[in-house]
Parts: sequence; C-alpha cells; structure tokens
Amino acid sequence: MAMAAQFSYITLNSPNFHLSAKQLAFSRQVNGHSYFTRVTNSRRKPKSLSVMCNNSSPSSDISSTAKIRSEVLSPFRSVRMFFYIAFIASGGLGGLIASTRLIAALANSSRAAEVPEILQGLGIDLGAVSLFAFLYYRENKAKNAQVEKLAREENLANLKLRVDEKKILPVSDFRGIARLVILAGPSAFISECFKLSAPFTDGLLERGVLVIPFATDGISPNFEFEGNEELEENISRRKRLWQLAPIYTTEWTKWIDEQKKLASVSPESPVYLSLRLDGRVRGSGVGCPSWNAFVVQLPPVKGIWSGLLDGMDGRV
Repeated sequence: MAMAAQFSYITLNSPNFHLSAKQLAFSRQVNGHSYFTRVTNSRRKPKSLSVMCNNSSPSSDISSTAKIRSEVLSPFRSVRMFFYIAFIASGGLGGLIASTRLIAALANSSRAAEVPEILQGLGIDLGAVSLFAFLYYRENKAKNAQVEKLAREENLANLKLRVDEKKILPVSDFRGIARLVILAGPSAFISECFKLSAPFTDGLLERGVLVIPFATDGISPNFEFEGNEELEENISRRKRLWQLAPIYTTEWTKWIDEQKKLASVSPESPVYLSLRLDGRVRGSGVGCPSWNAFVVQLPPVKGIWSGLLDGMDGRV
C-alpha cells in the first residue's frame, strides 16, 4: 500500500488565546483514494461550568480522625465483627444444606427416620445464625455510637479559645497539657462557679484544670479578684485558672445545644462538661461542678507518672 503525506499549516483562532496557533492538517492517499482532514476555524464562546456538590450522606459528618481513634480505642472490635460474619455465613450454609436434606427426607418415606436428626441440625444452625447476627448488630451499634461520640469530640476540638489578647488557639492544642472544664449557663451561674472554685485554685492548677466560661445570655461575667499585695500571687493563679474565653460564640452555642439535646437536658439548664488530658469527654452534669471532686480524683500533671495514664482520669 503506497501512502503519501502532505503537510499544510493552518491558523486556528482559539477562544481562550489571543495569539494564533499553528497546527497540522494531513492529506494522504490510500489505494488511489485521497483523504484529507481539515481543522476548521470556528469561533465559539467559552462556556462556563458550574459544579454543585451535594453530599447528603449522614456519614459525611464523621471525620476520618474519629474513625481512626475508634479503631485505636477498640482494636479487637473489627476482628470480632469479622468472625461474627464468618459464623453467620457458616450457619447459613449449614441451614441451607439441612433444608435440602429435610426436603429429600420428607419426599422419600424410606428416609423418614432421618427427619428428627435433620431437624435438630437445622435448629442448631438457625440458632447459631440468630445468635451471631444479634452479636454483630450489638457490636455494630456500639461502634457507631462510639464513632459519633468521637466525631462530636473532634468538632469540639476545632472550636477556638482566646488565651490572651494576641493568642487564639483551638481546643485541640490543649490535649496533653490541660484538663478543660466547660461551664455553659447564664452569667450568674458562671459567677457562682467562680466563687465556689476559690478554695481549690491551687489544687486545680496542679492537676492541669483550666476553666472555659461560656455565658449563654450574652452577658460577660464579672470576675472580681479581691486581695492585697500579699495575695497577689494567689490572684495571678486565679486569673490563670479562668483565663480562657471562647470565641465564635455561634459555633459554641450550636455544639452545646447538641450535647444538651442528646442528654435530654433542658436548653435553659446550666451545665458543665469536663475533658480528659487526651481531649475525650470525662464527665458532665447540670449545675456547678464539684471542684473538690476534681482535686481528690485527678492526679497531678507533673511527676514521673504524668503522661502514662492520660485518658484514665477517673469519674466525677
């Protein structure tokens, strides 16, 4: 087959470029027939493309970090769930085989003596399938509940706090450093908790406790640090205990309202919520927290044991 190629240059005006671009047009002959491919010069208006993403999946709110933390906290859960599925499949296969044998035995009168034995095996298979299906359902439900809880804690970790006039940090930056206690309620409730914490200031600071006061009525609580020059150091410690202030209050309000709704607590009720050193929720309740309980139950953050028992802070 004889083929000849001829090259010719044409100019193409592109809608996206003001400069002319040179391209090649090919002409060839095959078996006496001539074929010519021409690139036409067409002016087209550029089209705009808008992409709309709509992710309505409920699992989209759960971050990968929460799932990884769930695996770390329950490392053998996936193994248990795998074996539950394997046992369900094994029991289902055994039940299917027993069902075919039962049909064959019922159709053949000479095998009637085998029916009780087949029924016994079929009952065992169905019981095993039901048992392991229930265990799998319970394990999966516990897994989903744990992941959702960790996801809420991750949302809390992303909320912002004002440390001083020049420093703003997310809650996650305090992991391994401080045990945060969130107080959410009207200004009068915050002031009352402030006064009740006074005798335990030193003990709370030794245990890494820092308070986050969030006034839900929009009125800033008035912290009165009374004392003389001899108590100046004590006043400094009091200010350090209560130095954090939440910012972007809309996000804080949304998160706290979700927690109240999940706990079936009235939206108007003042609440507290304490975190472990690793950022997980340690305890919560309605009203002022028991400052004395924190001092008694929490270990100091300094010492040879600090860091080894993070997350095992006990219970209020």
